[in-house]
Amino acid sequence: MKQVNKRNPLIVKAVNRETYISIIVTILFFTLFGSIMGVKNMFGTMFNTAHDLIINTVLYIMGVAVLTGAFSAILSEFGIIALINKVLSPLMKPIYGLPGASSLGIITTYLSDSPAIIALGNDKGFIKYFTFRQRALLTNLATTFGMGLIVATFMLGLSRDTEMTMAVFCGNIAAVFASVISVRLMNIFAKKYYGKEGDKLIKVESDDTEFDLLKERKIRPGGMVNRVMCTLLDGGKTGVQLGLDIIPGNIIICTFVMMLVKGVGPDGMYTGAAMEGIGLLPLLASKIWFILDPLFGFLTPEAIAFPATAVGSVGASLGMVPDFLKNGLIGANDIAVFTAMGMSYSGYLSVHVAMMDALDSRELATKAILSHTIAGLCAGIMAHWLFVLAATFI
Repeated sequence: MKQVNKRNPLIVKAVNRETYISIIVTILFFTLFGSIMGVKNMFGTMFNTAHDLIINTVLYIMGVAVLTGAFSAILSEFGIIALINKVLSPLMKPIYGLPGASSLGIITTYLSDSPAIIALGNDKGFIKYFTFRQRALLTNLATTFGMGLIVATFMLGLSRDTEMTMAVFCGNIAAVFASVISVRLMNIFAKKYYGKEGDKLIKVESDDTEFDLLKERKIRPGGMVNRVMCTLLDGGKTGVQLGLDIIPGNIIICTFVMMLVKGVGPDGMYTGAAMEGIGLLPLLASKIWFILDPLFGFLTPEAIAFPATAVGSVGASLGMVPDFLKNGLIGANDIAVFTAMGMSYSGYLSVHVAMMDALDSRELATKAILSHTIAGLCAGIMAHWLFVLAATFI
């Protein structure tokens, strides 16, 4: 009998059904824009919007990332993060049902991005404190705080208004509450999946050359001045890399979302200028405005574009905010909601499955996404009402 080798699932026919589906979707997509804007104006707006985003948004975000990266590196190099970790550790068990070591995951991802939890999850000195069930919760914990410092700093940099500062603060508080919801919901799914076996601690092979991540830290060589300079430069480089990493998502996603949000030019005609579009998203949002208004308190239907984009790329969603503010489409309340949902979602749909896979919890990826989707919505709702409460009494 002839033995049949299993084919690689990633190798398919050169032309198959999805080829024709892709052609149809592409034609419909460009027909939608071209029939309203005109083909020439459609491509002109597309390219001009992409250029405008790079110059006025991406480079600004990169500048923020460089400074926050340097600041984060200093906090790590001189033990300030370790001190914060010791303060937060006792709170992790009663709040999240996680060991104190998980506080390091919060700090690390807040100062950088959610995938940073993967490095910790693969560190023997860190993961030995977790059970199999608890390891499955790390992705949701990390994603809630991913790019938190970048989002908060970016929002604060848009205005020096006291009301705006209060909005960013409310957004951060709401994101913390959302993280508890996300982790606790995920814990219910993980308990059901793992059963009693999930409560066993993860066994790791001992290695005498490693150090205890929670009790010790590794520093750079040299004197104080040299360490400070090297730390600032190394931290700044991570900021540059982060800025480069967000360019594809920001330019591709944000360009098309803005074209779905924006309408005709100021003179009532399409000219191919940047930030023109067909106004589809506001039209759809207006149909459910009776739901969105009491939940999030958005100033205009256009604001729905931010959370809709943040699920794929928070960098892209940040690119919309300056233009929205400039045109009076959002206010301080929207900034509170954007901060909370930007932190909570932080592009989770694009990284959640990969992160769950890296932490050996691939089977629970859909449950993790469901839990986080609910938590992100709760973050926006809580941010809105926290801001309303704060504005009433302050």
